[in-house]
Amino acid sequence: MTTPELPRRRGRWTPALILAVCVLPFVASYLVYYLWPPQSRMNYGALIEPRPLPAAPLARLDGSRFSLAELKGRWVMLQVDASGCAQACRRKLYHMRQVRLTQGREMSRIERVWLVRDVGPVETVLLREYDGTHVARAGSATIAALPAERDAADHIYLIDPLGNLMLRFPKEADPSRMKKDLERLLKVSKRG
Repeated sequence: MTTPELPRRRGRWTPALILAVCVLPFVASYLVYYLWPPQSRMNYGALIEPRPLPAAPLARLDGSRFSLAELKGRWVMLQVDASGCAQACRRKLYHMRQVRLTQGREMSRIERVWLVRDVGPVETVLLREYDGTHVARAGSATIAALPAERDAADHIYLIDPLGNLMLRFPKEADPSRMKKDLERLLKVSKRG
């Protein structure tokens, strides 16, 4: 009598065990999600709804024409500042250069741009120190198109290889965190 009942009891528990094995991962995932919610974002810079900057005319310091479209196909770190380039401006130029250099063999995919917002002279020593940075004078339309919390000069912006403005780093950005954002983008991007 005991032998026929043993398989019958096992048969009753088998569907319940199969159901538990299938449902348990879903229940566990919901519990983990609500007990330990994931961080809201991985990136350091603030994502911007991708959009191109206006094709307003820009001029290099020597007066020749310059367009951001010339840099299409590359990642572009961009900053806006006055020609006098105070300490914050110099710090951003330094961070852009260093973040680019830390990318190693990928650094050729990155360009640096400094948009000068006035007509004053720029120090030659500064231009030599940050050689390779594209320096151009920008009109108010271009600067107004850069989203900022207070002033566009507070931030470093990132433009993707398609020419879309896509990321804004905070005021006095941490270069090591900027580097990580750029590394991730370069790793997943097939362009630029």
